[in-house]
Amino acid sequence: MNKRPSPFPHTGLIASLLILCALLPRVMCAQTSVHIAILGDSNTWLGGDECDQPKGWNYWFCKQLKPTTCHSYARSGATWTPTTATRRDVQEYTEKLGDNNVIYNQVCRLQEAVEEGRQPLPRLIIIAAGTNDAWFTQRRPHVFDIPAAEAQSLPLQNLTNRQPNEVLTLAEAVTYNCQLLQQLFPQAHLLLLTPMQSTAVPTDNIVRASDIIEACARPLQAAIVRMERESCVCREREQKQHRYTYDGTHTSEEGAHKNGDLIAQRVIQLLCQKPNEPNESNGLLNEPNGLLNEPNGLPNEPNGVAPLSSQQKD
Repeated sequence: MNKRPSPFPHTGLIASLLILCALLPRVMCAQTSVHIAILGDSNTWLGGDECDQPKGWNYWFCKQLKPTTCHSYARSGATWTPTTATRRDVQEYTEKLGDNNVIYNQVCRLQEAVEEGRQPLPRLIIIAAGTNDAWFTQRRPHVFDIPAAEAQSLPLQNLTNRQPNEVLTLAEAVTYNCQLLQQLFPQAHLLLLTPMQSTAVPTDNIVRASDIIEACARPLQAAIVRMERESCVCREREQKQHRYTYDGTHTSEEGAHKNGDLIAQRVIQLLCQKPNEPNESNGLLNEPNGLLNEPNGLPNEPNGVAPLSSQQKD
């Protein structure tokens, strides 16, 4: 018995085309040109200043995201938290914990690079730090003096008129540096990555630091990824056998690859976020206009950089 021809012979094709049309804007926006600057500690430093070394997550991040430019200012041993001896220093190079090996000086180097034309004006600034703050608490004795419950009120104050050696807690340092970046680059979006788990650092300290970073990020409208929850690096697993790290703290190429892919996916979500889209459960904050609808340049600053106060300059 002959079957009657379907009145809708191309239903499957039409459905496929509709799905493709729905996905296309997300794919296209992920490929939109964006300039990225990254600040951080050793696990970012492993990827090199040009993000071209495969032991760093930023190498794999760039391979997947394909930004127009992506430059790293990260240094091994860096902390969010300054000391009483910290001062502005854009010349020192060290791979160890030090008074001036802090995120603040990476902010200053980024500012100088933009002013001198070596760095395009960033639309996205990623800061991946906190491991050394949680690890070397004896060298940063005030790091946890302001707990997460109190940290969320700090962004209501303007800390940018302080000297770097006057922000001695993690909560103050995160707020201070994010406020400086927002002052310098108001067109840029901030994404903070909390520290991963580590066999060298008590998990309680990692979580404590991460809670503080998140408490500061949200009132500042910075996006955040809780790497101690989402990263492939698990303290218990790495204690049994190193796989995603080579020493329990620093990523192997496989671990860097997984982290880079994870962070790229989170950034794609941020890039493609629609106006008034609800916040994602993964912690990325809703941005009213995403990264794609920002005006070019800054109307009041010829080079797009608001200067630091004279007290903070050399």
